[in-house]
Amino acid sequence: MNEPNAYISDRGPLWVRNLRDIKVIRDPKAMDLLADPTRRKIIDLLRAKEMAVIQIAEHLDKTPQAIYHHMGKMLETGLIEVAKEERIDHFIETYYRATAEFFMFTQGEEKDEEGGRLQEARTREAVQALPRLGLGPGIDDKTVAKIVALARKMDQAWKGKLAQEVSEKVAEMEDIDYFTKQFVIEYAQVASMSSKQFDDMLRQQKELRELLVTGLKRKPELAKQRVP
Repeated sequence: MNEPNAYISDRGPLWVRNLRDIKVIRDPKAMDLLADPTRRKIIDLLRAKEMAVIQIAEHLDKTPQAIYHHMGKMLETGLIEVAKEERIDHFIETYYRATAEFFMFTQGEEKDEEGGRLQEARTREAVQALPRLGLGPGIDDKTVAKIVALARKMDQAWKGKLAQEVSEKVAEMEDIDYFTKQFVIEYAQVASMSSKQFDDMLRQQKELRELLVTGLKRKPELAKQRVP
């Protein structure tokens, strides 16, 4: 089953910093932004505390101009937000924070070509990394395309339909710790499926496994062996 791209931090309970536990992102541009390591570092810093651009620049050994470039893009896509503004003499200093502790990325409609290209690129990168684990010599582009199509179908059917409502309700459960909430979401999604939906999910997972095993030119029984 295709898992949504996620960038996770373990910095403790969300409500301490007035952040949301989970934020569902459907904008493929936001997904693309977090492919950049500098932006991921910025998000990590802004989860820990509110910071100004000059502070972020000092932490990352970058120029403020370079940080402003990244901040503008992340503001547009809702990954960060303005936390407060402080007047220092005649200058207004703006402080930013991340909008969530955990970003769950889910694909939009099939007509979203940009989202499809991004997911295809990430799927290709993921399957090409499998041989590094000793899972076969590689996988061809034709099989990658089939995996991408199947993964998007599964994502839209399960994650896209349920993630928004479930994650927002779970985020309000302040008596449950962050990591337990991830299990709550997963179990709620499975429990919310009809028998037909669950059977379809199992069928699609089996199809995904067969594509991977065949694409990697491995015999199915080899999949049971421990990865070296």
